[in-house]
Amino acid sequence: MSTYKVNQTLTLPFSLLLLLLLPSLSLATSPEDCGVETEGTCHNKPKALRLKVIAIATILIASMMGVCLPLVTKSVPALHPDRNLFVVVKAFASGVILATGYMHVLPDSFNDLQSPCLPENPWHKFPFTTFIAMLSAIFTLLVDSLMLTFYNRNKKGSSDAAVVSSESPLEFHGHGHGHGHGHSGAMEVVGHDLEENKKDVALRRNRVIAQVLELGIVVHSVVIGLGMGASQNVCMIRPLVAALCFHQLFEGMGLGGCILQAEYGLKMKSILVFFFSVTTPFGIALGIALSNVYRDGSPTALIVVGVLNASSAGLLNYTALVDLLSADFLGPRLQGNVRLQMVAFAAVLLGAGGMSIMAKWA
Repeated sequence: MSTYKVNQTLTLPFSLLLLLLLPSLSLATSPEDCGVETEGTCHNKPKALRLKVIAIATILIASMMGVCLPLVTKSVPALHPDRNLFVVVKAFASGVILATGYMHVLPDSFNDLQSPCLPENPWHKFPFTTFIAMLSAIFTLLVDSLMLTFYNRNKKGSSDAAVVSSESPLEFHGHGHGHGHGHSGAMEVVGHDLEENKKDVALRRNRVIAQVLELGIVVHSVVIGLGMGASQNVCMIRPLVAALCFHQLFEGMGLGGCILQAEYGLKMKSILVFFFSVTTPFGIALGIALSNVYRDGSPTALIVVGVLNASSAGLLNYTALVDLLSADFLGPRLQGNVRLQMVAFAAVLLGAGGMSIMAKWA
C-alpha cells in the first residue's frame, strides 16, 4: 500500500464525519440560554469579520513558516538530523505537541461535553472526554502497528533477497582453503545489510509518525478554526489570532521535523505541508460561511466538537509521548549522552511550558 493511499485512508473517515455532521450543527435545537452569543460591547459583526479575514492570512503564513522551517534549514549543517541541535529542537517541538493535547484540546473537550447545555443523563454522569481520548490512543496504536505492517510487507521481498545474497558467499567459501577470509567477508556483508535494514525500519517508522501526527493536528485545527470563524466576539478573536499564530508556528515546527526525518519526496512533502497550512484558515472560512446558522452552544455542536477534540487529544498525546519523546529519550543516542539528555529534557519543559501559557488565550 502506498504512502499516499494510507494517508488518504486515515483522513477520509474524519473528513466524511465532519461534512456529514456540519448540517446538524447548524440546525440543532437548543435551550434558550444555549447556542446564542450574548450581544454586548464585544459583539461587533463587521469588526469581527475584518479580524477573521486578517486571521486567515496571518495564521496561513505562520503555519507555512513553522512547517517549512525544518525543511528549509536541512541545508544548514548545525540543524542536520544527525546533529545534537536538531535533537534539542525536536524535543522542544515534541513538548509543544504534548502541551497542545493536554492543555489546549483536552480541556476544550471537557468544556464541551460537560456543558450545562447538554442533558444531565448521560453527559454529566460519565467521563466521556477521557474515555474517548483513551479509545483514540488505543486506535492510534492500532493504526501505528498496521501501517508498519503494510510497509514491512512491501519491503519484505527486497529484505529476503538481501539475506540470501549475504549468505551465499559464506556457503561458497565454506569448502575451500579461503574459509576464514570468506567468512570475514560474509560477516561484513551481513553487518552492512543489518545496518541498512535498521535504517529502513527507522525510515518507515518516521513516515508512520508523520502521517499519524498530521491527522491529529488537522482534526484539531479545523475544529478550532470553525469556532473562531463562527464567533462575533471581538474581545475573544483579537487575542486568539496572536495566540493561534504562535500555536501554529511551533506546532508546525514539530510536524516539519517529523516530515524531514520521514525523507518524503517533493510531492508527499507538499501534500503534508499544504494540509497543515490550510486547515485552520479553512476552518475559519467555514465558520464565517456558517456564522448565521451555526451555534457553537447547541447540544449537537457541543457533542460533535467535544468528541472530535477528545479524539484529537488522545492521538496527539499518544504520538508525543510514544512516537516522539519515548523513542528519542530511550534511544541509544540520548542514552549514551547524559548531558544531551538533560538539555533535551529542558527543551521539552520549555516547549510544554510555553504552550501551556498560551492556553490562557487559545
